[in-house]
Amino acid sequence: MQAATPETPFWNPYVAGFALGLVLLSTFLIMGNGLGASGAVHRIGVTGVAAVAPEHAARVPMMAELTDKGANPLDDWLVFEVLGALLGGLVASYSAGRLKLGVIRGPRISIASRLLLAVAGGVLMGVAARFARGCTSGQALSGGSLLSAGSWIFMMAVFGGGYAVAWFVRRQWR
Repeated sequence: MQAATPETPFWNPYVAGFALGLVLLSTFLIMGNGLGASGAVHRIGVTGVAAVAPEHAARVPMMAELTDKGANPLDDWLVFEVLGALLGGLVASYSAGRLKLGVIRGPRISIASRLLLAVAGGVLMGVAARFARGCTSGQALSGGSLLSAGSWIFMMAVFGGGYAVAWFVRRQWR
């Protein structure tokens, strides 16, 4: 699969950034919280564990607090936010004529290697989000907009880490 061609342009980054800012402002005004996704992923994971091994979910404090007294971990607005983002992405890509199956990759990397690197990066970011007490959307967008020093430090580390790792994989994209 090829990268975007001039026939299928991406949004202007300034317009997209402004729209994202409006979405963030709306979530603060309507929900009283900012954006974030790792909390929803955690809740979905706890639901899966509780369905397969309820006694384990009851013993682990991070899971038990979401399942105490018969509570459903999916009863949280973050779960619906993530589902809405997924649905919105599908609608947007379909309406722009960009909804296609495929793997975007460089000429020197196999599809299997590209998928393995993507999964490894996603798992690493997921674990890091639990340690950092928030994902990049929660830390950068919500925490950054509130001028949280920890969020700004987190984002500097994300960009620094991205630049550091990019040097090692740059040949895969040329």
